[in-house]
Amino acid sequence: MPGKNLSRDEAQQRASILTVDGYRVRLDVTSAPDPAAATFRSTTTVAFRCARPGTATFLDLLAPAVRSITLNGRAIDPATAFDGARVHVDGLAADNVLTIDADCAYSRTGEGLHRFVDPADGETYLYTHYEPADARRVFATFEQPDLKAPFTFTVTAPAAWDVWSNAVHERVDTEEGARTWEFAPTKPISTYLTAVVAGPYHIARDHYSRELPDGTTLEIPLSAMCRKSLARHFDADEILGVTKLGLDFFHEQFDYPYPFGKYDQAFVPEYNIGAMENPGCVTFKEDFVFRSKVTDAAYEGRANVILHEMAHMWFGDLVTMRWWDDLWLKESFADFMGSYGLIGARTRYSSAWVTFANQRKAWAYRQDQLPTTHPITADIRDLEAAKLNFDGITYAKGASVLKQLVAYAGSDAFFEGARRYFKRHAFGNTELADLLGILEETSGRDLKSWAAAWLQTAGVDSLTPQVTADAEGRITELAVLQDGAVLRPHRIAVGLYDHDSDGTLVRTARIELDVTGARTVVAEAAGRPRPALVLLNDDDLTYCKIRFDDASLETLRTGLGEIGDDLARALAWSAVWNLTRDGLMPARDYVALVLRFAGQEGNIGVLQSLHTQAKTAVDLYADPAWRAEGGRLLADGALRELRGAVPGSDHQLAWARFLAQTAGGAEHLGLVRGLLAGSARIDGLDVDQELRWALWLALAAAGQASDDELAGELAADNTAGGKRQYTQCLAARPTPEAKAAAWSAVVDSDELPNALVEANIAGFALPAHRDLTALYAAPYFKLLEKIWAERTIEIAMRFVGGFFPSAQIGEPTLAEADAWLDGHPDAAPALRRLVIERRDDLARALRAQACDRA
Repeated sequence: MPGKNLSRDEAQQRASILTVDGYRVRLDVTSAPDPAAATFRSTTTVAFRCARPGTATFLDLLAPAVRSITLNGRAIDPATAFDGARVHVDGLAADNVLTIDADCAYSRTGEGLHRFVDPADGETYLYTHYEPADARRVFATFEQPDLKAPFTFTVTAPAAWDVWSNAVHERVDTEEGARTWEFAPTKPISTYLTAVVAGPYHIARDHYSRELPDGTTLEIPLSAMCRKSLARHFDADEILGVTKLGLDFFHEQFDYPYPFGKYDQAFVPEYNIGAMENPGCVTFKEDFVFRSKVTDAAYEGRANVILHEMAHMWFGDLVTMRWWDDLWLKESFADFMGSYGLIGARTRYSSAWVTFANQRKAWAYRQDQLPTTHPITADIRDLEAAKLNFDGITYAKGASVLKQLVAYAGSDAFFEGARRYFKRHAFGNTELADLLGILEETSGRDLKSWAAAWLQTAGVDSLTPQVTADAEGRITELAVLQDGAVLRPHRIAVGLYDHDSDGTLVRTARIELDVTGARTVVAEAAGRPRPALVLLNDDDLTYCKIRFDDASLETLRTGLGEIGDDLARALAWSAVWNLTRDGLMPARDYVALVLRFAGQEGNIGVLQSLHTQAKTAVDLYADPAWRAEGGRLLADGALRELRGAVPGSDHQLAWARFLAQTAGGAEHLGLVRGLLAGSARIDGLDVDQELRWALWLALAAAGQASDDELAGELAADNTAGGKRQYTQCLAARPTPEAKAAAWSAVVDSDELPNALVEANIAGFALPAHRDLTALYAAPYFKLLEKIWAERTIEIAMRFVGGFFPSAQIGEPTLAEADAWLDGHPDAAPALRRLVIERRDDLARALRAQACDRA
């Protein structure tokens, strides 16, 4: 597959003949503050060996122009060697030095070297993001993870800027109007892990020291940075405090000293993902710099991401997968370690596994039931497929399966395996077999059949209790029924719950056992009193959907909020949500559960998930004839709970935001406007800037926010965040003109940065405006291939997913999607996958609506 979409076969062929000894990359970004400057100078010198002298190869480079190419002193004509995506070179020697001098483009899409101008003060900021294959937008590379090499970066930037990369800088030379930063060579790392951050960032510094077993001291300089205009909101002490706790924990668990010298963490604007594990220079989305009050769930989420990226320093950076088939070797581990580390590192976030069960697994369950699901170890044939594989299977299902592996093999064996894995494969590349072999050594178990069932097959199993009791109410038999395409071995705990004297549902017995095959008898349950609730997978040891017997389900209908244990209650909420998504519980019944018990929910992260899911239930899964009533009930419930919440609490803020999402009637919208104007007040509720935008969005979506009012709010918050919120509000207005403007802004021009593309789509696609957006379904399907061909994959993915007519829930929309799929069998596989997934979501919504109607 020539061109931008590098195939696995090509990468394997290239790796079979090449060994890369090192890169020297020189970047000149002094033009960055000039908005008219579209490009920067990039000069790459790469030294590499070839096992077959005389043969040809290619380097990856996405650049507007190449100035010169020199191989072993021989000039090569760029006009014939460079095709816009690759630099072709032939006549290789055994030892080669290749220099490519190019003009590379500043990015607006978060791919490559992203340039951002801060509307608050006019300052310009740069940062790179490459995963899986965008280093080639910044310098010429062998863009595949198994051709690791040391990198030496030299960056010339405006004199007032600071510059960071993976390694420490060794010297800084000042010249007229500019400074040149010379960085030390890195350890051998993959191309997608290199990084450059440059600009007038605000920076906080700290230091970490640790005594090593050999008697030496490990010294790690720490820093955290953000844009200057965000400095007053930057809680660097909290960020660096979590960082130091994490470094302690991972050193204790992994017994391998942090290998990359320093540890910088940059919070950067318009970032496409949560964070990226560039060794020594981690990048985060700056949404983690909280401009306004957020709930503790947001702080926990940020701490989780900090530890997730830190785990990557070992799982992914020190030891890297050979190709993207084994992406899970780093992402599943990091996702697991993010939650595990919050507890093990003794942070204040003790409910990490509750959040994991309630939020991360919801992502996995959705992804694993799509027709495009795949095994954790996937078949990734090219880079486009790799891009789409950063999904709920690779992250959340993989992490869930690792949690099951820890229960199956034992925690001590698991972490001893990790220690041996790092020592044996340091700075190398691995595949599944390498990890399994080591875990078999440490656990004494044969993991091949376990891996075949869990890592090499797709789909989620359902576990259902089957309970029989005698006339005296004692269990005669409790069995676990397993249903699924693959009947896997599950190590689970079965919890038996009854009401105590206070009416709380508490666990009266816990039975741990292996579930195998279609039916497993829980022998220890026989003779016990039949409980009010049988909770399978108590403590959330395995990955499955749990179901209930009739008596247990009735207990939940009347008393779900009475479950005393946070994790058990979260598992029950997750289970009833899965029943709703699967069309086994009417959406209105789920909404009734939320309205009845969400006000009692103590875990703020679970509460916020319930808000999102209840809104989805009404918008997509409820009978359309009941939708308006359901929406009114949610808004009434939000208002009631807001007024009753503890003043100044996280729960009060969550209910205020939920009111903004559901407000539709005069009473609700009147309060929204009053809160904005200051004529209404909720004791303890601080209507700060982010909440103001949420309230304005509610008014805009209801057609009650004028152009002047929204422009006035933007003038008061002339920041990057304000611009995004303002753009979304404009697109959210319920008029044909507003929808046309949002559509045109994304479709008719490629000038918008990624953040504003996303804001336009979010405002355009509100489910309540399905009548206004219906006429865009036909143009959407006509434009799919054009957008996919002409835009970067990041922007194309936003278009395909965001503009799909998801709110047009009906057979005609299904037929349109099917007609496109039938008529475009040769469209890019990644594009077809996205359409297939959105089509499946639509079909699921139809099934859920039928259940709710019945």
